[in-house]
Order: sequence, then structure tokens, then C-alpha cells
Amino acid sequence: MNALGKISDFAGKYMAIIALAVAIIAMVFPGPVHAAIPTSIVNTLLGIVMFGMGMTLKLADFKVVFTKPKAVITGIVAQFVIMPLLAFVLVFVFQLPAELAVGVILVGACPGGTSSNVMTYLAKGDVALSVGMTACTTVMAPIVTPALVLLLAGQTVDVNVVNMFLSIVQVVLVPIAAGFVISYFLPKVSEVGEKVLPFVSVIGISLIIMAVVSANAAKLLTVGPLVILVVMLHNVCGYALGYLAARALGLTKDQRRTLSIEVGMQNSGLATSLATVHFATMPLAAVPGAVFSVWHNISGAVYANILSRSASDASREV
Repeated sequence: MNALGKISDFAGKYMAIIALAVAIIAMVFPGPVHAAIPTSIVNTLLGIVMFGMGMTLKLADFKVVFTKPKAVITGIVAQFVIMPLLAFVLVFVFQLPAELAVGVILVGACPGGTSSNVMTYLAKGDVALSVGMTACTTVMAPIVTPALVLLLAGQTVDVNVVNMFLSIVQVVLVPIAAGFVISYFLPKVSEVGEKVLPFVSVIGISLIIMAVVSANAAKLLTVGPLVILVVMLHNVCGYALGYLAARALGLTKDQRRTLSIEVGMQNSGLATSLATVHFATMPLAAVPGAVFSVWHNISGAVYANILSRSASDASREV
């Protein structure tokens, strides 16, 4: 178990490199990869990742809503306002075709990503706040995400809000609830599981990336640079605006770092899953989510390092 724990730590630490490597493999060998990892398993993979997230949750994670309500409410509003609006603006500015536009808006409408908690820790932010925000936005996702997609993309494509709601409940809430129940009633099992969960999450996200990239390898060669640029701008602007929103409302410096990361990092696996299931006639809609999964792990690690150094310098000055 110790060896598996070390492997899990290694996988979590080098998630950015692993994500980039599997994306390259899927681009170079799309046929074999797609045959082995079809997009039909994306929902199952995401469910496994969400189950793992549920096992890490404790009742105490939700207490932050009551102990730090201002920070939590600011974060939730920023999450579901800044990223969707940024997505809409980028779609308009770059005049993206409908397939890519839907994919970018899906990314923007999703809740915070699970890797944001790790990045917050590395950035010396408020980890409890990060976990609480991720949990809250994820629980709200079945209602908020379909509503945002309908509002921002409903005039361009047909959005079935009810089916999207049921899909998010199935692949997000149910697995998280199952993991949470195990964590609550079988804490020893949860403790063992937590040691390997980073490894399981990395495997799940990596397979999702490979499935989507291999299925769209040919088209990615033509639209790839544009998608990458839009995804990078979406993510980096999310960091910046999240920080500014927290600063404008007078949150502490560690809370600003937390909100910045929480807002900029999305549950892009969910975006990919929703695109695959609900916009199957638009295969490129899943690409922004896959690209975001690779990029935000790279940018998140770099950004967390910058924030960590800034926090260390500030503490030394004091």
C-alpha cells in the first residue's frame, strides 16, 4: 500500500506532464487509442473520478459555508458569473464556429475542478475554503450549469436542460454522494482509498483526454491552435478576475489566492462528458474541455508556484 501511495503522490505531482504526454500520444496514434478508449466510456470515467472526490469529503468541509460565508458566496458568484461570461466574450471575439463555441461555453458553465484544491495547497491558500467552494459549486451544478448553457448557447444550438440536469446528477452527484457515504460510515476504508485517489483521478482524466483527442485528431490539426489560444485566455483571465473580485470585496490574501485558483480552474472533465453525450452531432464540442484539462494543470502548477513565492516573500517582510 505504501508503494501504491508513493505512485499516487507521483501521479498527482506530475499531473500536468502526464496530461500533456497522453494528449500527444492520442494525436500521434489516434486509431489504436480510439479503438482502445472510445468516447462512450467518458461518462463512466468521470463517475469514477467524482466518486473519488466524494470519498475525500467530510461534513466539516461544508462548515466553511457558515464560518466564512462572505468568501464562499463571493467565490460561488464569481465562479458562475466570471467564467461563463468570459467564455461568451471569447466565443464572440474569435467568432468560433458553433461546435467549438458550445464546447467553450460548457467549460465556462461548469463548477470548479477538483485539482484546484491541490493547487490551492501549493499556493499557500485557504484549502478548507477551496474544498468547500468546490463542493458547493459541484452540488449546484445540476441546476446552474444547464441553465447557463441554455442562456448563453440556447440561441445557437438546441439545449435539452432536463436531460443535461439528469446527466450531471448521474455522473457527478450520485458518485460523489456514494463516495461521501462510504467516507462517513466507513472512515477506515476512506482513509485507505484517499492514498490512491490522486492516482485514480489522474488515470481517469488522462483516459478522458485520450478518448476525446484521438476521436478528433484530424480536426485538431486545423483548429488546434485557435482552441488552445481561447482555452489559455479563458483560464488565465479567470485567475486574474477571480483574484480581483476577491480583492475588491476585501477578502484576505490567502482567500484571494484561493478564489483566483478556484475560479480559473474548471471541472473540464464534466464539460467533456456533457459535450460527448448531449452534443454528439458536434464532435468538436468536446475538444475545448479536453484541451482545458491539459492546460489548466500546467498553468495551475506554474501559477501556484508564483503565488507561493509571493506569500513566502510577504511573510519574510513581516
